[in-house]
Amino acid sequence: MFSQSVSIVEFPKLYNILKEIESLFKFNINNYQTVSDFINLLGNNNQDISNSIIILEKKNNQLSSLNQINNNAILIFDNQPFKINQFIDIVNTQLIKQKYNFQSKISIKNYVLNFNSRMMSTSSKELKLTEREIDIILFLSQNKTPQSISVLQNKVWGYTFDLETHTVETHIYRLRKKIKDKFDDDKFIISHDEGYLV
Repeated sequence: MFSQSVSIVEFPKLYNILKEIESLFKFNINNYQTVSDFINLLGNNNQDISNSIIILEKKNNQLSSLNQINNNAILIFDNQPFKINQFIDIVNTQLIKQKYNFQSKISIKNYVLNFNSRMMSTSSKELKLTEREIDIILFLSQNKTPQSISVLQNKVWGYTFDLETHTVETHIYRLRKKIKDKFDDDKFIISHDEGYLV
């Protein structure tokens, strides 16, 4: 499954250190010069940060008061210096907690996806999905523009080399058919010239 993210806010020293060793991490690192930059991004992109954490050098009341931010996802590292391995342990532990909370249930369009049971449901019907199908739906739902087969190969399958395009197309076709057969919905995953969109 694709990476979680860590947003470094007003903490350039830490960002510079992490950037140098980012290949060691399984999460994306985002840098924000100011709290205002981060808040503006949330407002402008309607970005989903439910599966990420925010790291600050000192507490910021403006961030903690925002409704779309879970205060448990904010980590303050004001006690410096700290050992990098301890820092990584803390971040990884918090990301695991976020992932567990994030993966329980999520609403997409008219459906509820339960990541633990791998069920897609309405009030009256349920459809069992595979882990790959859940990954596809989640990835497509987090993007506002159609996603090409090559992007799906890289982000959902994790392949950086060539995977036969029919593998992705076959998965999408079967998933769309399952949803159509169970819910009579052929507009959940939409096919565009540029790719696929939920």
